[in-house]
Parts: sequence; C-alpha cells; structure tokens
Amino acid sequence: MMAGLLAFALPVAVVAPADTAMAANDDAQLDKAVTALRAISTMKADFTQTDRSGQVVRGELTLKRPGKIRFEYEDAVNMLIVSNGKVFTLVDYDVRQVERWPISKSPLGALLDPERDVRQYGTVQPTGDSNVISVQVRDPKKPEFGTITLIFVRDSSAPGGYKLASWVALDSQNKRTTVRLDNQRYGVSVKDSAFTYKDPRPSSRRPK
Repeated sequence: MMAGLLAFALPVAVVAPADTAMAANDDAQLDKAVTALRAISTMKADFTQTDRSGQVVRGELTLKRPGKIRFEYEDAVNMLIVSNGKVFTLVDYDVRQVERWPISKSPLGALLDPERDVRQYGTVQPTGDSNVISVQVRDPKKPEFGTITLIFVRDSSAPGGYKLASWVALDSQNKRTTVRLDNQRYGVSVKDSAFTYKDPRPSSRRPK
C-alpha cells in the first residue's frame, strides 16, 4: 500500500511547482489587464469591426467609464450603437428603428458594466508573446451573456502600462464580432451628451 501511495504522490510532487508557477503567472497577467482596464477614464480610438461573414466596417469609438460607449460608424453605415451606462441602444437610421438591451446581458458588459467582475470570470489565454495579454471573460452560470476575449498589448504610454488593442465578442447565438482599435487617445474630454442619440422614429411610435 505504501508503494502505491508513493507512486501517486511522486508525480504530484514533480508537477505541482510548475502548475503553481503557471497559476501565479496567470494571476499576475490578469491583474495587469484589470488594472489597465480600470485605469481608463476616457478613451477615443479608431475601430475596425469584422462580423462572422467577413464584412468590415470602420468608425470611431468613444468610451467613458463607467459604462458609457459610442460606436460612430463611417458615413456609409447609417447606424449608431451607444450605451448610456445602463443600456445599449442600436439606432438604424435607414429603417428608423431603435433596439435596446441591458449592458449586463451583452458580452461587452465585461468591458463596461462595473458590476461584472473581470477577475472572477476572466481566464488568461496563452498568446506566445510576453507583451500581449489575452483574457477571456465568461460567466458559466449565465451563458446568455456571451463571451468576450479582451486583448491587451504592452504600451508604456497607456494607462496601466497596457493598451486595449482589440476584442472578440461571441453572443449567445454564436455570432462572432471582432473589433480592432487603433490611434487610442486617453484622458480626452468627453461630455455625457456624446452618449445620447437622435431618435429617428415618428413620435407616435416612441414608448411613452
């Protein structure tokens, strides 16, 4: 019996330090990503958005923590996505439609919702590059919230020493959207009016 116990114990004794070191490294990487994310007070950036069919659109992103974001699309795309800190609103000016949903139920809630704990639900993904941190955020108890993978790149000029470079969002219908950021500008002056929109619906169709 003693020999059998030693046979099981020996591999654990050899592997455990490596596993412990890897877990400690993942924790450190996750802390760096969370610090960088929370260090952003305001940010503007150019973005490129690619959907699962490969369609690409561009525009400018404006972010203000906590919870506010605006996707201002290029002129050829007559729509707007904006969050006021509580709900996302998608405005399609071509068909005069408005859709709204809580930020907590979107994959982007991990980026915007102060109630979503990235440390609790985030797991570090291997990148093969010591200057890049990839964090996948998913609540296994609430798959309807979707999954988002945030990519941070080391940059001494960015808050927290890492810039948010891109993310991949996968919603509950398995619709994948990739957003890449460029020309990030931090600490810019952003008024709350940037997160409002002009309702294109006739006044008779608007909710009371």
